[in-house]
Amino acid sequence: MVRKPASMYREIKGQAYCRREYMGGVPGSRITQFEHGTKGNKYAVKLVLHATEQCQIRHIALEAARISANRFLAKEVGNSNYFMKILLYPHNVLRENKIAVGAGADRISDGMRKAFGKPVGTAARVARDQAILTLETHPDYFKKAKEALYRASIKMPTPCYIEVVKGKEYAA
Repeated sequence: MVRKPASMYREIKGQAYCRREYMGGVPGSRITQFEHGTKGNKYAVKLVLHATEQCQIRHIALEAARISANRFLAKEVGNSNYFMKILLYPHNVLRENKIAVGAGADRISDGMRKAFGKPVGTAARVARDQAILTLETHPDYFKKAKEALYRASIKMPTPCYIEVVKGKEYAA
């Protein structure tokens, strides 16, 4: 379990650390599904959620955004009237140097000596203006789809904006 706040992993520092064959015990991604809704339909409106700044988005944040948007859409629109897809996969492994705290911890812990850290989670590295989520729906549900992407953007560690790719006449 991670003991540090998520804000410590937000910034991209150093080289990507993603070769899992060299490390043992990397926790699995919490993201259970990458696609929701009905895929085959022809939708007239397509919305895309973009990151405003470069950052790392932890797998827990992506899962929270997915749950938030999907739950809202399933209640308001119905499962057959939209298709949502997560475009990121958390490859980068996050490490944490766990230090013992409490009475007698100075005799047990090594502090920062050989502080490489153990894998505690994964994150997706996101560039500026990179797409995070796409959502396709019918024109009748445009406002609901926009609200769902807004709810997903609240869960992200970076400011986001919503772009209307198809169906620009509905953007009013």
